[in-house]
Amino acid sequence: MADVPRHLRACLDMGKIAFLAILVSGGIVLQILACALFDNWWPMLSVIMYVLLPMPLLFFAGSDSSSLFSESDSSWINAAKFLTGASAVGSIAIPSILKHAGLIGWGALAFDLSSYVVFLVAILSYICIGDGNDNYYSYI
Repeated sequence: MADVPRHLRACLDMGKIAFLAILVSGGIVLQILACALFDNWWPMLSVIMYVLLPMPLLFFAGSDSSSLFSESDSSWINAAKFLTGASAVGSIAIPSILKHAGLIGWGALAFDLSSYVVFLVAILSYICIGDGNDNYYSYI
């Protein structure tokens, strides 16, 4: 990317940020639609897991994101990986349990799970975008 002019690179970077913002906004809209369309606010319980999901990574891993994808000897990094995985499973389990208990319908379950998928795509996109040589996204 060294041969790309600086103004074009800045435009592409802003496009990446706009793409991430659209994905996150779409996930939020799907989550709200899961509740509002079916006049049942039980699916909003999965928002708790969305809030808890990045917390172990923020507290235990800090800015050392490279150790998340490799084998680590640090027990703190391993604890962060475990708690993040448990939160990710909880994000799927909560709407499934609500459907099994009869508190929500199939439509709300579909919207809730699609919201989870959109958030997952946003997180994976952020990780792929942040793998560049520049530290442009370090402040996000």
